[in-house]
This record gives sequence, C-alpha cells and structure tokens, in this order.
Amino acid sequence: MAPSSHSPHWYGVLVRVVLLTFLGTLLCFAVTLLLSLIGTVAAAAVSGVHPDMRVAYRHFATPIAVVEAALIFVCASVLEICHYRRARTLSSIERIS
Repeated sequence: MAPSSHSPHWYGVLVRVVLLTFLGTLLCFAVTLLLSLIGTVAAAAVSGVHPDMRVAYRHFATPIAVVEAALIFVCASVLEICHYRRARTLSSIERIS
C-alpha cells in the first residue's frame, strides 16, 4: 500500500465544525419543535381551549436550539481539533518513514 501524501488542513476543521453545528442544531430544533407542538396541543385539549402554536416556537424550540447550538459547536470543535492534531501527527510520521 503506497503512503498517501495527503496532509490535513486547518480549514477542513472549520468546515466540519460549521457543518456539524448546523446539522445538529437543525435536528435539535426539529425534534424540540415536534415535542413542544405535541405538548401544546395536549395541554390545550386538556384545558379545552384553542392551542397557541406560537408558544412552541417562541418559548421552547428556539431557546433550546440556541443552547444546543452552542453546546454542539464546543463539542464539535474539541473533537475536530483532536482529530486534526492526530491526523497531522500521523501524517508527519508517515512522511518520515
């Protein structure tokens, strides 16, 4: 097997972190919105009033998605930086041998 001459680049870390943050936030927002809409409809049905769907967006899904975006960004940054450093080290070892 021939050694690869591919060395990792720092801008690849940025692209992966932004992509993971966006997709994770989108998924978290969608799941939170679904659960809050179900909860809003259930609470309205129990109390016998019309459900106000704006509550699900304004008070539940958006704030939770913002917090999750920050958490996902930090976690993805740490993981991708570790991956980049490991790949860079392995690439330099491969180049030497």
